[in-house]
Amino acid sequence: MSLLKSLADNDEITHYEEALARYLDLELDAERFTALRLQQGVYGQRQEGVNMVRIKLPGGRLDPARLAAIAEVAEKHVPQQVAHITTRQDIQLHHVPLAETGAVLRRLAEDGVTTREACGNTIRNVTACPLAGVCPREHTDVTKHLDGAVAHFLRNPLNQQLPRKVKVSFSGCEADCTQGLIHDIGLVATRRGEQTGFTVLAGGGLGHKPHEAITVAEFIEEQNLLPAMEAVVTLHNKYSDRTKRAKSRIKFLVDRFGEAGFVERFNEEFARTRAALAGKPAPRGEWRAAARGPVPGPGAPRVFFAQKQAGLHVVPVSAPLGQLTAAQLQGLAALLGEYGLSDVRTTQDQNLIVLNVPAAQISALTARLAELGLKTPQAGDNIVACPGASTCRLGITTSMHVAPRLSGGRHDLRIRVSGCHNGCAQPESGDIGIYGEGKRLHGKLIPHYQTYFGGDGTSACGSIALKGPSIPAARIEQAIARVQKTYDEEHVEGERFFGWAQRQGAERFQSLLADLTRVSRFELAKLARDHGDAADFRVVSLGGGECASATDVAIGRAFFDAAHERGYREAFVFQRKIEDAAACAEAQLKLVGEGLSGFLGGAKSKELTEIVAVLQGLTFAEALGERLDRIAAALAGLADAVEAEARQVFAEIDRWIVDAAALCQVRDPQLDLRGALPAVPAPRPSRQTAAAVA
Repeated sequence: MSLLKSLADNDEITHYEEALARYLDLELDAERFTALRLQQGVYGQRQEGVNMVRIKLPGGRLDPARLAAIAEVAEKHVPQQVAHITTRQDIQLHHVPLAETGAVLRRLAEDGVTTREACGNTIRNVTACPLAGVCPREHTDVTKHLDGAVAHFLRNPLNQQLPRKVKVSFSGCEADCTQGLIHDIGLVATRRGEQTGFTVLAGGGLGHKPHEAITVAEFIEEQNLLPAMEAVVTLHNKYSDRTKRAKSRIKFLVDRFGEAGFVERFNEEFARTRAALAGKPAPRGEWRAAARGPVPGPGAPRVFFAQKQAGLHVVPVSAPLGQLTAAQLQGLAALLGEYGLSDVRTTQDQNLIVLNVPAAQISALTARLAELGLKTPQAGDNIVACPGASTCRLGITTSMHVAPRLSGGRHDLRIRVSGCHNGCAQPESGDIGIYGEGKRLHGKLIPHYQTYFGGDGTSACGSIALKGPSIPAARIEQAIARVQKTYDEEHVEGERFFGWAQRQGAERFQSLLADLTRVSRFELAKLARDHGDAADFRVVSLGGGECASATDVAIGRAFFDAAHERGYREAFVFQRKIEDAAACAEAQLKLVGEGLSGFLGGAKSKELTEIVAVLQGLTFAEALGERLDRIAAALAGLADAVEAEARQVFAEIDRWIVDAAALCQVRDPQLDLRGALPAVPAPRPSRQTAAAVA
């Protein structure tokens, strides 16, 4: 298993702090600052002046030092001194004053923890089976593949201005405990005879129009993991709707193209990414013959779990609704240090697991955990909840108030509670899932929960849950208890709730709960308040959430997309594929040229000759147009060029892009192109090349 590596970058934190100071001094536009703030994992709340800081933990991995760092910032900068574990294995800190967010990022960075790209239109935190490296069933420890993917995409130009977020999961075997079925991209380690590699899923997602992922590749070799992932992300970047952000997820591309059409486009893009990344070292794992053993199922084990390493165990730690106090975090860090334990992970079910615990230490460790108020999971407490209307701008109902009232009963059913249809608690993947909504009855707005039954996000044998009726919030406890009682009475021996629910069909739940959906005029008063509220329910308009609100500046996107093509160009030069490199260089010029033409008020043009004409017609861009004309001519003659000649032309292209960016930033001083522009060396062209482009 690889050691935790620092993902933090102090220079970008300095950049954020400078932008924050400019914003607070009213020198930086709010929309531009929002984009930067989200890029750094700082998210707006319902409450003015405070923010949620999302800490990015790939695979949920932590160690005592990082636990202590999170505890420290929670104690100093969170009034409630509480941290929240999410279903994506992140940790969130709420109510952080905006002016203090820079200090939070800086302290976390001291222990290598980053918040970069934890929010916004990017590849979000990459989740993985929390048992990676210790599960007897796994084909390989996917930690190395996870690390390789994170290193490849973090701060990657392709990943800075996507149409919408992308969620990725890694599973070490076909059991797929990380629920690839509900992810934009799901990678499942598998074997084909003696070959080892991955099954690639794409287009899964919950929230608006839940969608099960499709298989885009039954098997890819391990060396092609990054190209396959990049192919899916590139399709998203190219084709997803940038105007209707609610329809900008990969699942809608699958619907738009059809399953066969999407796979066809994936294969076309995969051929290109595979060629471009052929020279890049591929993340490699150690593969083994998988053993038989228990399948934890979606999330993580809720009982002591014997590792594949003899004598060592996983100890689960319950964090009710994902909430941990700063004191508990600090105490846990000290306790693990005392016991010499360095591997602790967050899970999709908002708990923690401690790994590599010798059997002889389990009893003493759990006793010490109890002193911190931390217990092992108990039957019935498998309840997951998002913050809902307590902090989220999109929250409709008070999910954190109703969740403690619910129980999974003696069968330990998985209950998932979300405050709105976006479904951050993954309600469509739970045994029983609910999300908040408002319904007007007899002229009165009444809080409701839309119900789902029999979900399972594992790709091997799972399915999105069946949609049940919408129940008034005040009756949701009664509804869930009735369903549990019916399951208890009717299921056959050994039958999971998932199988029983799927066997019943959606109509059964509609009829079973029909009476709870009916509301007379006389019942309005007692149904009008949400859990924990002292006043009648209302939906507060806060202008929407920030999940998709990072400003999509077209000219900025052009420079980032060109930077991505530059990466491919350099890869092809390294492989001595000059013709392919030249095609990437031409794509760079077209991307920046088209964006520049539109930005400067000229006609929208896609061909270089048209772009040249537009720029030459603008007094302040005439010189750029003339240079572009000469560069295009030189580029056209590169088919038979040697590498040195090609590099001279490519260097001039980079200088032209930097100069084009300078012009844009003169006209828009707040345009942030950090990470999009090439480092330009002083020009040293040969006489022949100089004559061609001068």
